[in-house]
Amino acid sequence: MERRKILIATKTYPSISTKYQETVCTAGVLLDDEDKPVQWIRIYPIRFRQLDFDKRYPRWSIISAKIERNDKDYREESFRIDDSSIEVIRKLDTRKNWEERKALILPLEFKSIRDIKEQGKSLGIIKPQTIKKYFCKKEIEREWKPKQQAILDQMDLFEPSVQLDKIPYKFGYQFISQDGDQHRCTINDWEVQQLYRNCRDRSNEISMDNKENEALEKVRQKLEDEFLSKKDLYFIMGNLKNHKNSFMIIGIFYPPLIKM
Repeated sequence: MERRKILIATKTYPSISTKYQETVCTAGVLLDDEDKPVQWIRIYPIRFRQLDFDKRYPRWSIISAKIERNDKDYREESFRIDDSSIEVIRKLDTRKNWEERKALILPLEFKSIRDIKEQGKSLGIIKPQTIKKYFCKKEIEREWKPKQQAILDQMDLFEPSVQLDKIPYKFGYQFISQDGDQHRCTINDWEVQQLYRNCRDRSNEISMDNKENEALEKVRQKLEDEFLSKKDLYFIMGNLKNHKNSFMIIGIFYPPLIKM
């Protein structure tokens, strides 16, 4: 393994795996010795909530860690990481309209999902030409499947009191990319899922239905009312290992919209 520096751009909501138990997919940018962007990188699997507290890297932090290409994954951006080697160096702030964050990820921008595919990539950031609408879809299954719940029940979590909820809703955007293709993509950004959980858990409503409805409205206000009018939206797109043509929004990059 080689020690490298990585800018953490997004983390997906934890998923349940029979092999790795609870896992998170992290996407970021590999940096050179002078902190210049080299390429997009995917770190998977990683059991994030079981890391020591000092190794739980926040979003938009630069970390140093020992990594190597994941030879069991055909996607060239996929790397394994030595959990014990993680060092959080610093976090990028939002000064000057996210200037430093933009400088490290926008040089690696693609024109569209089609452009990502044509270049033989599986991960990248795009700026949609037009966002048609935000959507929310109710999941058919509200709870983890029995096998998934059994895995959760058996886990020796560092924080056993923190339950991993299955989010019973899918959030997403319908948009047109720069090449004119139309897409309807769900969002698997941990921040969005956690926004729903926080709003639901802090609600003063009595019934769970009302708590969920209040949370859904607050998520809509954030992703539709605020993001579509006040933010300059970019989508970090990633595909699924077993479905290489299926892309989802694994992260939203939302610097302030500068109106001319």
